[in-house]
Amino acid sequence: MPHPYDIRQTPEVLDRREGPHGEVVLRRHGELLQIIANGCFLMDTSDGRSERLLVDAAHRALGARPAPSLLIGGLGVGFSLAHAAADPSWGGITVVERERAVIDWHLDGPLGALSAPALADLRTRVLEADLVAYLRETSATYDALCLDIDNGPGWTVTDDNDSLYSATGLASCARALNPGGVLAVWSAQPSPDFEGTLWNAGFRQVHTEEVPVARGVPDVVHLAVRPG
Repeated sequence: MPHPYDIRQTPEVLDRREGPHGEVVLRRHGELLQIIANGCFLMDTSDGRSERLLVDAAHRALGARPAPSLLIGGLGVGFSLAHAAADPSWGGITVVERERAVIDWHLDGPLGALSAPALADLRTRVLEADLVAYLRETSATYDALCLDIDNGPGWTVTDDNDSLYSATGLASCARALNPGGVLAVWSAQPSPDFEGTLWNAGFRQVHTEEVPVARGVPDVVHLAVRPG
């Protein structure tokens, strides 16, 4: 069986848009769909293992809380949302996505093949907003907050995302969590310094779960709990 990604194939650009934070591109490469932001590869539809672990790890850390509410930072290719919506034990599921193009690719484009059932779920709400600003301004609170908007705390898509992983940004994350709520942050590589920042920001039960990859450094999910 041919691999869904073949370096001999030329990626086909399906859509290219200039958004408020730069250029975003949707490409098809073989069987895969890829999102590129400002020339930086973000994600594709090859696996979704990391995104599923992100959601499941947050759920496990919550324990037996009934119908917990979930905030997902970043719609991406839709793996996190689809996985959460497939689990009836989640309560409300809110997704914050700042790129209108990404939302459109799900509502009216090829990414809808992954997310259509989740978007039709009555628990799901998608907000077009910048996550940093949303967390700073919202009065809503959630039981779990899953962040997957960058390649990690040390490898952000745009410079203005850096503040999210600072003490100030993490304080906003904590305010958006209910007591005992869980923050889960996906990263393409481990970040011991970020663990220290989480502790210093007042989070507890800080730890990291690895996501095995075919080669190289494993992906990780950083987990932390807001004290009750």
